[in-house]
Amino acid sequence: MADPPKVNSSPSKERAEYSELLMKMLTALFYGVSSFMIMVVNKRVLTVYSFPSFQVLGIGQMLATLFILSVGKSLKIITFPDLSTDTFRKIWPLPLMYLGNMVFGLGGTQHLSLPMMTVLRRFSILMTMIGEFYVLKVRPSTSIQLSVYLMIFGSLVAASNDLAFNLRGYTYVLLNDFFTAGNGVLMKKKLESKDLGKYGLMYYNSLFMLLPASIFAFQTGDLSRVYEFEGWSNHWFTFQFSLSCIFGFVLIFSTVLCTAHNSALTTTIIGCLKNILITYLGMFIGGDYKYSLINFLGLNLSVIGSLVYTKVTFSSKSRQSPPPLPVTSPCNGGEKS
Repeated sequence: MADPPKVNSSPSKERAEYSELLMKMLTALFYGVSSFMIMVVNKRVLTVYSFPSFQVLGIGQMLATLFILSVGKSLKIITFPDLSTDTFRKIWPLPLMYLGNMVFGLGGTQHLSLPMMTVLRRFSILMTMIGEFYVLKVRPSTSIQLSVYLMIFGSLVAASNDLAFNLRGYTYVLLNDFFTAGNGVLMKKKLESKDLGKYGLMYYNSLFMLLPASIFAFQTGDLSRVYEFEGWSNHWFTFQFSLSCIFGFVLIFSTVLCTAHNSALTTTIIGCLKNILITYLGMFIGGDYKYSLINFLGLNLSVIGSLVYTKVTFSSKSRQSPPPLPVTSPCNGGEKS
C-alpha cells in the first residue's frame, strides 16, 4: 500500500514566510508614519508660517540626506559605492523622478488644503499600476485593480465639488502623481539590479539634483525671498524647518525600504492610506479646507478603496497563491506562479 503524499512544509520555511510578511508590514508602517509626519510638518512650514519657497525647503531636505548618509558612510555604519564615471548612467533617470516628486509634492502642499491634496494623490496609484505593468511586467490581480478603481472614483467625486479650486495646486499635485509613480517603479527596477544599493540610490539622487534645484531656485528669486524671510527669528519655526529637512531623509529611506520589501504599487498605496489621518486632521491643520457633502462623500469612498487594497495585500496567503503583487517582477513577463 502506497504511503500518503507528504505535505511539503517545514518549520524553517514557515518561519521564513512569517519573517518576510512581518518585514513587509513593518516597512509599510514605517513608510506610512514617515509620510504622515512630513506632510503635517511641511504644511505648517509652508502654510501656517508662510515660508516663501517650497523649492528651498526641498533643497534643505536634499542637503540633510547628503549629510546624514556621508556621516554614516564615514563612520562605517552604512556602505554604498563611491562616485564613478558610470554612476550617473546607472541611476538615470531616477534623480529626475525624485526631484519632480519632491518639488511638486511640496508645491501641492503649499497651494491646496490637505484633504484635497490627499484626494488628488490617489491618481498616483493608477499611474503606478500602469507603470508596473509596462516597465516591470507585473499584472495586479482583479481585486487589486477594483480597489484602485474605487479609490479613483472617490477622488473624482470629491474633486467635482471642490469649493476651493486652485488650478496651480491641481497641476502641481497631478505632476507630483506622475513623478511619484515613475520614482516608485524605477526605484524598484534599480533596486533589483543591485548596482548602487538602497543607500547609493538615496545619496546620488540628492547629489545629482542638488545643483539644478539650487540654480532654479536662484533664477526664480526664491533664494533671496528666503534670505529676507522674517520667520528665521522664530525658534519654533526654525525647529519645524529643521525637522522637515530631517524627515525628508527619513521619508526617502522609508520609501526605499518599503519598495524593496513590497511592490512599487504597495508603497504608493500605503502613502495614500496614511492620508486617512491626513484627510480628517487636514480639516483643522492649515485652516484652508472648505467642507461640502459631495466632497466629503467622495473622500470617504476613496478611503474605503484604500482599506480594501490593504486587506487584500497583507492578508494571509493561501497555500498555493502568491501575494497579489510579487516582491520581484517575474522574468517571464506575466504573473508569478
